[in-house]
Amino acid sequence: MKQNDCGQSDVELELVRKLVRDADPTGERFARVFRQTYYLLYNGQKTGRYRWDQLYKTEKTHFGTLIEIAIRHEFSDIIADGVQKHLDYRIGGNDVDCKFSMNKASWMIPVEAVGEIIIGLHSSDEDSCFSVCVERASENRLTQGTNRDRKRTFTKKARSEIEWIFNDAPLPVNRLLHLSEDARDEIFSLGSGQKRVNEFFRQSLGLVVNREDIATVAQQKDYMKRVRGNGGARTALRPEGIVILTGKYHSELAFKLSRQKLRPDELLALRLAPSDGKASRGSQASIEGAWWKVAEPDDPIVEAPNVK
Repeated sequence: MKQNDCGQSDVELELVRKLVRDADPTGERFARVFRQTYYLLYNGQKTGRYRWDQLYKTEKTHFGTLIEIAIRHEFSDIIADGVQKHLDYRIGGNDVDCKFSMNKASWMIPVEAVGEIIIGLHSSDEDSCFSVCVERASENRLTQGTNRDRKRTFTKKARSEIEWIFNDAPLPVNRLLHLSEDARDEIFSLGSGQKRVNEFFRQSLGLVVNREDIATVAQQKDYMKRVRGNGGARTALRPEGIVILTGKYHSELAFKLSRQKLRPDELLALRLAPSDGKASRGSQASIEGAWWKVAEPDDPIVEAPNVK
């Protein structure tokens, strides 16, 4: 069963759609794959790049291939290689093609994929969102006009009828991309990787950042060394009242102080001020036997506690 031109129930399509939904009910896995694929393409640790328009044209066209490979790897619990050579995956006994487009729902469908099930992907680093659907590229849902490669797209009506599994779902933020231009200029004007990392945390107070953001700023092999104590950002910023928390070790503390949930590979810099420990005073936490809160702009600067 490949096409559903007469309105019959598409059992194969519904099975694939269910398997994809069940494999990632919250979108956490897809979000991680999209985020990591952007970072892989930017290669910020070596290039210092952090946004789409810094890429070469050939690199941009490569994103679709990279995300297809990354999804195959991430979802190996439900995805195998396609039996038909012209299709990418096999899910629930059905061959499925994977299509990515920068413009939402503008996938290019080649002749050999007409009538087949596709996983349709879209994402925007600028808007920090991604979308995923599983649809049948049936003959009656595709445009009749063809380009030189005889590829076609979904009709306007078909696009409006897409059953999105994730529709503009939140993508972990590319922090460098979303800082102000002045903040980025201040960071990258500094000559050493350590100084850039220190300034990055100053400019990102209260904002979640990713390890790859640190790699792009430091542009050094052991970039996380620039975050740690013993001479890293934690040491340099303590006199300014700033602590650096990680999702791997400080997720509970970060939530108590800021009500933000950190993923294992995320970090959060906060300027702290002493607190009285009373519940009515808002978000606060006990560190090294004393109570602390996130500092207000008019709170005096005091040395931060030693968060290890």
